[in-house]
Amino acid sequence: MPDNLIIKSREIVKDDWFVLRAPAPAEGEAPPAAEVVAALPVPAGKVIVPLALWSAHHEALAARVAAGEIGVWLASDERPEALKGQLEKLPVVAVDFPKFTDGRGYSIAYNLRVRLGYTGELRAIGDVLRDQLFQMQRVGFNAYATRPDRSIHDALKGLSDFSETYQASVDQKLPLYRRHIRNVGVNTGDVGYGI
Repeated sequence: MPDNLIIKSREIVKDDWFVLRAPAPAEGEAPPAAEVVAALPVPAGKVIVPLALWSAHHEALAARVAAGEIGVWLASDERPEALKGQLEKLPVVAVDFPKFTDGRGYSIAYNLRVRLGYTGELRAIGDVLRDQLFQMQRVGFNAYATRPDRSIHDALKGLSDFSETYQASVDQKLPLYRRHIRNVGVNTGDVGYGI
C-alpha cells in the first residue's frame, strides 16, 4: 500500500495523521447523528477526530493531545468558535470540504486564523482539488489532503497559479494598491493620488 501523501508548507510529504470518520451512510440515508460520531473508538497513533467526538471526550483525550497525537476536524456546517480556548493545544485542525462547490470551509479557515488566532497546521480535507489550493492558502490553509484520484504533483502547482493578488487576506495583509509605490505628483491631475 503506498504512503498517503499531502501537501504541507508547499511540499509533498508523507501524511502521518489518520482522519477518523463515521462510516458513510448508504444512499438515501441520513448522515450519522452527533451521538454516533461521539461514540467512535479513537485508534492509536496520530488521529484527527470529528468535532462531535472532541466535544464529548476532550478531557479523556487530554494526554494524547499533550503528546501531539490528536487533532480536530470541522464539518462545513460547524462553527470554529466551538474550539475557542482549546486551539493552542491542537497541533492540527482540519476543515472538511464535502464537495468542490461548498465554500463554507474558506470562512471557517479565515475565522480560525484571524478571529481565533490559530497558528498551527490548518488542513483542507475532503473534495480538495488543484483549482482551490491558491484561494485556500489565501485564507490560511497550509496543508492539503487532495483527492486521491487526482495527481498531488499537479495539485501542488495550483499554489502558484497566480503571481499577484489584489485583495488583502491572511497571506497578504495589504491590498495591491497599498503595496504598489506610485510615482505620481500632486499636480498631475490624478484624482486617485494619495489613496
